[in-house]
This record gives sequence, C-alpha cells and structure tokens, in this order.
Amino acid sequence: MAGVGSPGLTLRSSGAVVGWTGLVRVDNDVYTWMGAPNVTGVIPPVVNQTSYSYTSTRSIFQMDVAGKVDMNITFLSAVYPQDYMRQSFPISFLDVSVESKDGLDHSVQVYTDISAGKDFGLIGASPAESSQTSGSSASSTADASTTAGSSSTSASASDSSTLSSTTAAAQRRRLEADVDARDAPEHHYQTYGTRKNFDIIDYETHYRHPFVPTTSNYVNPIPAASPTTLAPASPSFAQPAASETGGIAFHKVYRQTQLAFSEVGDQTEYGYWYYATDNSEQLTYQQGPDNSVREVFLCNGYLNNSLDTAFRAINDSYPVFGFAYDFGNVTTPQNHLWAIALAQEQAVQFDGAQGNQTVNSLWTETYANDTDAYGQAANLDQLQFYFNDYPTAVSASDALDAQVASDSTANGGSNYTLLTTLAVRQAFGALEYTNTSESPLIFLKEISSDGNVNTVDVIFPFHPISIYLNPDILKNLLDPLFINQENFHWPFQYSIHDIGSRFPNATGHDDGMAEMQPLEECGNMIIMTLAYAQRANDTAYLQQHYDILRQWNDYLVNDSLIPQNQISTDDFAGALENQTNLAVKGIIGIEAMAAIANLTGNFDDGANFTNIAHSYISQWQTLAAAAGANPPHTTLNYGNDTTYSLLYNVFSDKELGLGLVPQEIFDQQSAFYPTVLDQYPYGAPLDTRGNYTKNDWEIFCASVASAETKAQFINEIAQWVSETPTNLPLTDLYYCESGDYPTVNNSTIFFATRPTVGGYFAPLALDSAPAAPVSIPGPADGAVTRRWDS
Repeated sequence: MAGVGSPGLTLRSSGAVVGWTGLVRVDNDVYTWMGAPNVTGVIPPVVNQTSYSYTSTRSIFQMDVAGKVDMNITFLSAVYPQDYMRQSFPISFLDVSVESKDGLDHSVQVYTDISAGKDFGLIGASPAESSQTSGSSASSTADASTTAGSSSTSASASDSSTLSSTTAAAQRRRLEADVDARDAPEHHYQTYGTRKNFDIIDYETHYRHPFVPTTSNYVNPIPAASPTTLAPASPSFAQPAASETGGIAFHKVYRQTQLAFSEVGDQTEYGYWYYATDNSEQLTYQQGPDNSVREVFLCNGYLNNSLDTAFRAINDSYPVFGFAYDFGNVTTPQNHLWAIALAQEQAVQFDGAQGNQTVNSLWTETYANDTDAYGQAANLDQLQFYFNDYPTAVSASDALDAQVASDSTANGGSNYTLLTTLAVRQAFGALEYTNTSESPLIFLKEISSDGNVNTVDVIFPFHPISIYLNPDILKNLLDPLFINQENFHWPFQYSIHDIGSRFPNATGHDDGMAEMQPLEECGNMIIMTLAYAQRANDTAYLQQHYDILRQWNDYLVNDSLIPQNQISTDDFAGALENQTNLAVKGIIGIEAMAAIANLTGNFDDGANFTNIAHSYISQWQTLAAAAGANPPHTTLNYGNDTTYSLLYNVFSDKELGLGLVPQEIFDQQSAFYPTVLDQYPYGAPLDTRGNYTKNDWEIFCASVASAETKAQFINEIAQWVSETPTNLPLTDLYYCESGDYPTVNNSTIFFATRPTVGGYFAPLALDSAPAAPVSIPGPADGAVTRRWDS
C-alpha cells in the first residue's frame, strides 16, 4: 500500500508498523483479514488470501473466508499529475466488497480500526461536527495518544454468536454494557518573484567543504514534550450531527501537543488524522483500549457507539478507533468505503525571498481553516469533499493505470510494466504541494536516507516520471531551489545540495553547512531546467534563471573534465577523484548550458560553451577508456583500468537531444553491460567498489542501451522484485547476488520508500526528447552556434 499527497502520511513511511486492523464476522465466526490482533488471548484465524495484484494507484487483495464468502479489498491512492488541488490533500481509500462464495446467504459484518500511536503515525485525536456529518476525536501526549468523540447509529446484531470453531478453546468473555470511558498562527504565503540581477559572490574555483559531521540524525525544530502521561483534558468531542444517518462518520486523531514541522522516524508529529466512512444505520463505532473495542465486535458483530476521551500515553490501555459495518445477509456483491486522511494546514517552513516563512498546503487555498467548538482545527469541508470525491478518484485512477500500463508495455514489455506501476505511488508520495494554484511550490522529502528537503540529486532520479506525466511538476520542484539561492541564502558558487536538513524544514543553509556535491548538483540543475523548458516550451523560465545557471556552468567549466576529489549522488560509496561518470555529467551540463544560451538569445555564450563541451568530451573519451579491456568500456575513475561503473549519466544527452556523446559510447557500454549482468541474478553492480546496485540508475542505463541489453536489465530487476528478501517498502539499493540490503562501511543501508523510483520512467521520458540539434550561423564573426528544437 502507498498513500499519496504528503510525506507525513504514514502509509508511505520508511517501514514503521502500520497499526491498522481488520476483522470479518461470517455467520457469527470471526476471522482476521488485516493485521494480527490478539484479543485478550483470542487470536481469530486468518482468512485465506487467494490473489494479490497492483496497479499504479491500487493494491488489490482477494480473500476467501472459510469457503463461504469472498472479500475483495482494494486500497486506492489516486495520483493526479495535472490536478494539484486534489493531489495536495493526502487521502487513501479502503474499499471492501463481500459476496457469497457458495451461493448461500451469509450474515456478514466487517470491522476495522486504526491505532492512535506512532505505529500509525497518529499521536492523539479530537472531534468535529458538520451538517450531515458525524465526528469522533482523540488526542495525546508526546508519545501519548488519546481519544474523544465519534457518532453514528448502531445497527442491531445478534449477541448470541460464537467464535470460529478453530478458536473454540478460547473462552469468549461478554463485555459489560458500560464500557470504561478510558476508552503556530495561520499564514498565507506571499507570492514573490525571484531576483535575476544579483551580484555573484566571491568564490574559489574548487569548493571548500564546511560541513561538520554530527552524530545525531537531526534535531527537532521544536523540543519534544515529555513522554509522560498528561492529565485528562476536558472532553473534546462534538455532539452527533442532527441527522443520525447520511453524510460521513469519522474519527479525528491528533497529537495533543502539536510539534509543528517535526518528525520522528519519518513520521509527522503534527496535523490531524481522519478515519472516515459513510454514515448509515448499518454502521457502529467505538473508541477505547484495543482489547475492549475488538472484543465487543468479536462477541456481537457490532460496536457500542461509545467514546474514549481520556488523554493518556499511547502504551496506556492502547487506544484504537474502530468502525463496524453490518452487511446483513449477503449473496450478491456489496461494498463499503473507508478513507484515511491527514490534514496539515501549515506544510513547510521555507527560507525564501522574505526569509523563513510558513507555507500552507495548497488545499487551504480552497478550504480555509475552520475550527470546532473547542478551538481545534476541524477541516470538515475538505474532508467531506475529498471523501465524496471517491468517484473522481476512481475514474482518474482508471485512466492513469491504463496509461502507465499501456505505455510501459509498449516501451519495455510486461516486466517493465511491473516496475513502473510499482513506482508511481511511491514517487508521488514524497511530494508536498503548497502555496497557491497560481504560484505552486512543491517540496520533496528524501525519505529514509536522511530526510533532506528538495535534495537536488534525489529530484534528478525522480524527474523522469514528471517529464512523462507533467513537466510542470519538475519546474515547481526546482522553483524553491532557485528562490532560495537567488536570494543570497547560499554562500558558494556551485549549486546547493538541498534546502533543508530535515523535512518539512526547508530553512536552507545560509551558513554553508550542508552536504557538498558541487559538480553533481550543478550538472543536475542545468540538465533538469533545460529538460523542463524543452517540454513546456518555456524559454522565459530559462531567461529568468540565466544568471545563476551560467554561474553554475562556470563551475562545471572549471571542474568537469578533471573532477576534484568529491562525492557524487552515490555518496554512500565515498569520495573519489576523477570520477568518469561524474565528469560526463558535468560535460553534458556544459552543452546543456549552450542550448540554454541559444534558446535565450545569448549566442556568444552558446558558441563558447558548446566548443568547450565538445573539446571536453573528446578528451574524456580517452581519459575514461579502460585500456586493453575486452569488450571495451569506461572506468570508474580515470586510469583505473580494472574498474568500471554504470555510465548512467549519459542518459541526459539523449533526454535533451544534445547529440554530444558519440553513439559509439552508447554502443560500447551496451555491449559491455551483459558481461556483468550475466554474473548476477539481480542486476549489475553500480561499480567495482561493491556488488550492490541501484535500480534507478540501471534503468537509466537500460533506456539508452540496445533492445537486448535493455531487456536484460529490466528482466533482472523484475526478478528481484519477485524474489527480494527485503521487507520494507520498495528499495533502490541492494546486493546483486542476494537481493538484500547492502552493508557499506560496516553499516547496513535500509533505503526504502524513496522517490528515486521515478527513475523507472527514464525510457518513457525519452519519448518526448527533442530533435537533435542543428548548426546555424551565429550573429557575430561567422561563428557556428547550435539550435535545440523544443
């Protein structure tokens, strides 16, 4: 499963336990269909999963319940590449359908709950009410989760039921009727323009590294409260809405002490979670200790419509927020819908043109903050809209699923489709859509690896999916990087690595204390800016940022051919001088800058830069070659003839239609890769420093290789997906032999849920590559310049 909309949504976190439980009662026997609940010693038997499938937006499970009932369980997280307003509100749907398997009538009730603990990223809760809407709520302390109201009309159900025969030894205990009741100011971000005419700061040709390593991963911008239990607050729940049925019923869960702009373990510490469903006479609800709430359902098949308003620590009578739905006697298919959503009005802190400011989620432009009777953010308008918008989510998902599947199959076959459909939700799940529809800003979280904000060399592997689905997404990711640096918030000539050490704090590095990848990031910024402008035909964007792009290009001119000792995007492998693959990125970046110069009418610059790039690439071919190698190939670094690396950076030459890198280089590498692939079941090692690989870079290589080599890359990655022993969300880094997480420098690296899988779309991004450049007369002294068709 994967949620989409905000990196705070726990379904996209980097491997934490998901506190989500599902039970089903068929003819008074109870089974588990999600989670592993142990209800006061009673462990309901697990249904039999008969199939699983996924699309770009859905995960679909088919379950057999004791040969009597078929359950179809669909998790849907819609992706809207063109619709920023819908994309900006993170919501995932759970659609449960039941039907008779044996043709007989069966009494069916379905139960599901979420837990208000960090296992679900929820730390508390509170209530809300709206016309035709029922609410529930809870709240908690630092590591405390608590509850408050909920409302709905209970459906009757027999309370003479028994547990499944497979658990008959466990004594059922009747619950007593009286369940214990334990059960920063708003800102609208201003639209601003970037400064184009600024003084370039003094700099040295080669960078200095001011980064001081620290033993701590990060420091919360707001101190965490003590994890001790708080005294119960006054009940914070609304009365049921006037109508007892209709509308939606929901549990609202949140941290009592909101730690704005803070995370722990890749999970947000602020905002309001909603677990919502259609309200009807068949629906019952309950909040309280997990054993108490689940036991009510086990015994009765319904819940007792009670609230738990005691604020307390999460591990104190572990609170859950449950719904039960009575399908009645089932023969033909029936379904019921739930949704989990996260409302964070204040999305990020951003160091922009006016310094550090709070930037709101984009959906707040339409749905302003509203509050309930207790002063809590209610967010009911957008909750009702997005829940009732499910038909739109379905139709949009149908279209995107079909598009990705059709295009991927045509481009690379069924195994390629297996990869791209797996990547979509994960790639988009790292994006936070903010500000306004007129001036959107998108912030990307580097999930699991270190939590940086808008990491340039993470946007780079992500960007093929945006080129394929909507190039504007790439522009809106680059905008915060341009704004920050063009307003003097970075003291070096070369591009910044990221604009914040820990999401959602895009508070910059005014002091220069950041990770340094100077050649890598200068090349990435120039290449991606041109890639966007070509697809969008947006030369004004190139003109707007020409000064800083040229500044970064000056660094490339000085450092690309003979790179200094530095890290690249594969920083876990360590620093190295004269990196062959890094050098070619810089050289391609210079040629890309020549294209930018010509597109903006700076023809003298264009002629100069293209001459430099062609001179460099000619020299690079000699420096990069592994002397005497058979078959010939490039090295990891110059002169190291026994080495190689995946030459994934030549992808950009094809993506931009530059025609700079000679075709013989592509042909040479394409012939070489199979000699490495044949040695491993799960791909080709990244380079000769270890037998781990990165599958995003493998697909970059595959996209510019021969059909046979491309297929071998894709087939081995697909085989890894089917056989990997990794047990976290999709990783891009693993051993080629075992398929497991790699150990580098005595430390196992658990990359998971990273947006880098957008790189799986590199072959599809090439479908929109511009035509090859043509030579045209220059405006002065007869020089030859080059034009890049857009």
